[in-house]
Amino acid sequence: MRAHRHAAGMGAAVAALLLLAGCATSGGGTTTPEEEGGSTDSGPITLRFQSLAFQEPTVEASKAIVDEWNAANPDVQVEYVQGSWDSVHDQLVTQFQGGSAPDIIHDESADIAGFAAQGYLADLGPYLSDEVMSGVSEGVWETVTVDGKIVAAPTLLQSYMVFANTDLLEAAGVEIPTGDTWTWDDFSAAAQATTTGGVSGVGWGLKSPTATVMSLGLNFDGTFFSGEGADVAIEVGDNELEVPLRIHDMAYVDGSIDPTSLTQSGGDVLPGFLSGDYAMTVQGSYAAQTVTEQAPDGFNWAVMPPLEGTSAAQNANPQTLSVPAESEHVEDAAAFINFFMEADNLAAVAQGDWLIPTSTEARDAVLSATGGEGGWDQTLASGDILTVAPFQKVEAYPQWKDQIATPALQQYFADQIDLEGLRTQLTDGWASVGGA
Repeated sequence: MRAHRHAAGMGAAVAALLLLAGCATSGGGTTTPEEEGGSTDSGPITLRFQSLAFQEPTVEASKAIVDEWNAANPDVQVEYVQGSWDSVHDQLVTQFQGGSAPDIIHDESADIAGFAAQGYLADLGPYLSDEVMSGVSEGVWETVTVDGKIVAAPTLLQSYMVFANTDLLEAAGVEIPTGDTWTWDDFSAAAQATTTGGVSGVGWGLKSPTATVMSLGLNFDGTFFSGEGADVAIEVGDNELEVPLRIHDMAYVDGSIDPTSLTQSGGDVLPGFLSGDYAMTVQGSYAAQTVTEQAPDGFNWAVMPPLEGTSAAQNANPQTLSVPAESEHVEDAAAFINFFMEADNLAAVAQGDWLIPTSTEARDAVLSATGGEGGWDQTLASGDILTVAPFQKVEAYPQWKDQIATPALQQYFADQIDLEGLRTQLTDGWASVGGA
């Protein structure tokens, strides 16, 4: 941003020199009127792509996609910019307000609803290809549709899966499930059976618990919110509290979850799982990469079928690619997004992150490339249980999640408040952030 402000104040002479040098950029409204619609004699359009990829294979795959695009499109060049999941929301708030947002924005559907409602994101519906539109399920498209407009292309999904040390389960007499789903009751029974000696049945990193609880809450029809946008009501009933209650009871009633693990991140828990301290761990599906790479010789493990309560549904919160509404090159940016969404490209970034590609063709490509090994068979199959959740349409959800739900759930999982205290904090906290 500083570079743009400095350039804007240099005067006509510097502007003339820049034009003579053939410099042309886009993003944040910095392009000249002559550049609208394509390249000019002054040089190629440059689109900034802010990627949040952080796993090395995914960064390499994303950069390879950019390089391939640039080689084939000399008039529309894409500049790769590295961003971070930790700061993307606050960064985008600043960038949108200052007119400096990147031309292609990497984020997730739960975070972009508020930006879209405020008019910051372009409608990509007219520009996305038929192949892209038909390759992704209607339910996933719903997660990126705001006020009837498609404000992003959904790219990658994750599910929450149970990773199991199969030797410990078999030693405890637990039958390895082979069906499409695994009930919460059977999961709890397996956790109790494998809690013995120095082994805990489950290590569950819930330092940042809200996304996990909200997604798995759909297993018991826990929706939390009704309505969308700014017209939303919260309901924290028994269905919404079923998952927190079960986790709490496993930790403090039957002792099958190590309570200390609840204060840790998922990554912090994995070493304990790999060393045999935990028979099972619940992780985002992407953790299969770490397990595959770091499991010691002779460590036998498997990804269990998705957990099921009254259903096996989980929240589809895809990673997304969007374009600022103020961009002078929406069509060019959308063309790059169409290229990114091609099956081979999407499969490459999915494999790098061990996530589920949103398109059927890309999933088939991953399954073919991996043979379903390393948990890929269950991970890819879990894509079928993912559905849109009400909170994804809630403008104030990011604020409620960070300021209210996360600290309240942390207190509950630390046994510092009871279930009614959790209910009260979640409900009253919604009103405090502007909810109905």
